[in-house]
Amino acid sequence: MLAITNAHVVPIDGEPFDGTVLVEGGMILALGTSVQVPAGADVIDAKGQWLLPGFIDAHVHLGMHPEGEVGSTSDVNEMTDPVMAAVRAIDAVDPFDPGFDDALAGGITAVNVNPGSGNPIGGLAVALHTHGRYIEEMVLRSPSGLKSALGENPKNIYGEKKQTPSTRLGTALVIRKAFMAAQNWMALPEPRPRDPHLEALAMVLRREIPWRQHCHRADDIATAIRLADEFGYQLVIDHGTEAHVLGDVLAKRGTPVLIGPLFTTKSKPELRARSIANPGKLAAAGVEISIITDHPVVPINFLVHQATFAVKEGLDPKVALRAITINPAKVLGLADRIGSLAVGKDADLVLWSGDPLDVMQRALQVFIGGKAVYTYDVDSRVGAAASRV
Repeated sequence: MLAITNAHVVPIDGEPFDGTVLVEGGMILALGTSVQVPAGADVIDAKGQWLLPGFIDAHVHLGMHPEGEVGSTSDVNEMTDPVMAAVRAIDAVDPFDPGFDDALAGGITAVNVNPGSGNPIGGLAVALHTHGRYIEEMVLRSPSGLKSALGENPKNIYGEKKQTPSTRLGTALVIRKAFMAAQNWMALPEPRPRDPHLEALAMVLRREIPWRQHCHRADDIATAIRLADEFGYQLVIDHGTEAHVLGDVLAKRGTPVLIGPLFTTKSKPELRARSIANPGKLAAAGVEISIITDHPVVPINFLVHQATFAVKEGLDPKVALRAITINPAKVLGLADRIGSLAVGKDADLVLWSGDPLDVMQRALQVFIGGKAVYTYDVDSRVGAAASRV
């Protein structure tokens, strides 16, 4: 049993308080201002430091595309066919990617690893804890969504190969044909012939997993909405650089936007409207937002800093914290386990030196399932993750 006492607790769903969080069996047993600490419990006196749920980055390529490595070391895109619905991110994630330790240093205890955006239909994502040696022990949900891409990436890649899709309309055609084939396959009498791509697409059509739509421009977002209405699946917008243009439409539909990465240059035409003010504009329109790094595009430990700078540009601080905790947990279908502090939830906790939206504060201790996985030594100014072996 673990007791973290004298902490400034920010549960996310609920008002902050000064008190205690009690952990047993990897889960939160109790929390509040008057929790009694049982005899024999391990006690950490927070001395007024801030205790929050672990942060969640719902769009990364961690373990699939190591930072600073290129070519054959990247497993993020299987670009041999435009339809790769059945490839699984889980089959390519290396838990010893140094980015996982960087995630812990940034207070991030869960991520969603996506295939890349080279294909119109890119493959199945996986939600993971950020510490472990064996992927099966880290998995929170698999699959957690099916990645798709609109816009410049797939059309440029396949256009150079002189094959479909070489345009935006060709990309939409590839997606439509794939879903029609899946519908026809689902209509067959049992037992149906096995087909991994059609089985993956059927999970989306049955709304068992969300369709994770990479798109930046407002017109691509409109296409994403059009396709979702045509086939009736659960849509999540990833990136959403110009999503604020359609903020009222997305809010009315209840479509969440995973916005980011925010710390980038306007390196391609799709990013001409990139602005750190956009998360605030989306939230003001009533859209449920999450903030993402797209690691390694932005280093994963900068997730909270993106939220901080969004606050500087107009995003409400409470919404900013929700955008890296409970909102991505909802998108991943994991809000019953992670994303806020409540009795019965996973004890994924981070003790901060102060308000994490203050760039001068840092994660001092990180716990996953109540187990300490990262500690920062203030005197030596060195942080260390627990061994993965």
